[in-house]
Amino acid sequence: MGTLSSASRGQIRADIVLLENGDFQTPYTKKLKGLIRELIVGNYCLIFFIKDNTIYFTSVFRKKSAKTPTKEIKRAGKYYKLV
Repeated sequence: MGTLSSASRGQIRADIVLLENGDFQTPYTKKLKGLIRELIVGNYCLIFFIKDNTIYFTSVFRKKSAKTPTKEIKRAGKYYKLV
């Protein structure tokens, strides 16, 4: 996250801490496919899944449209099967 502003990094970190504490209502998350979800913070999207009480983030990108790229969802599904 070297190119993010410190404000964006702070917002993302705060939302991740909420997720780590089991709060899935406050941060803006959306179910994508099966157990694959996305965390949207400003115009950034973090794709993740939870397995055995561990949050695995598979990719981060700048959200340019309402639709999440299919390749990102497939990548997360592939990582889910590997874990």
